[in-house]
Amino acid sequence: MDTEIASMITSNIFMSLLFKPCNKTYIINLYYNTLILLAPKTYISNMHQNSQLKIHPKMIIGLQGIISGGVSVEDFSAVTKMNHNESKTILDEFIKNNIGTKRDNSYHFEDGDKLKIAVALLEKGSPIDEISIGLGWKDFEGLTAKILSEKNFAVLKNLMLTKPRMEIDVVGIRLGIAILIDCKHWKRYSTSALSTAVKKQIERTKQYVVKTPGSVAVPVIVTLYQDKIDFIKNVPVVPIFQFASFIDEFYGNIDQMKTIGTN
Repeated sequence: MDTEIASMITSNIFMSLLFKPCNKTYIINLYYNTLILLAPKTYISNMHQNSQLKIHPKMIIGLQGIISGGVSVEDFSAVTKMNHNESKTILDEFIKNNIGTKRDNSYHFEDGDKLKIAVALLEKGSPIDEISIGLGWKDFEGLTAKILSEKNFAVLKNLMLTKPRMEIDVVGIRLGIAILIDCKHWKRYSTSALSTAVKKQIERTKQYVVKTPGSVAVPVIVTLYQDKIDFIKNVPVVPIFQFASFIDEFYGNIDQMKTIGTN
């Protein structure tokens, strides 16, 4: 199923739940069938971890050494600047928790393993801003999606719109409202750069609403480095370490945000 069409179905299902007297069991079943169809590419499920990961003081730094494919202790040590014993201890701890595999003297990781580690660290209370520094932009998007998923949002990643072609990093849908997120894994920010990002995200949100009849959407920017939540043209610019609390308070503060809906 094309993700753009599926997004329209999903949004309309939520709107029906809110505003139309209809068979809710049928709607809920249709909603979950839509998510199942989306699962291979875009849906981020609730990944409840039973990880017993033993936290090492330098494990956050170790995120930098998690590379898809094979990595030796020496390679890991060179990238993370840890000594051999620390590197081996951390790598072995990952393997013990079913993150990666060990073959001979090489540790093999797949796409998504770095995010698994980040989520486990987050669950153990490690600072989210420090974790995010060790993530690449794709993992940063994954972490943003994971937080939404844990807050009971239906989540789509890398939603592609056409005519004009636009990509939305993360979409979270709940209670008939879509949050459209542009993830900025930038290490430096300027007001002009953020203003440009906001302008582009507003345009993406308008296109999403045009292609998703009956939808209501809020554009949001999530950043890596920033002291506090800011607003540019009523669009929230949210640092990742405050994103979870922002979502908790989202519906209570929505009147302060730029909301785009079908006229």
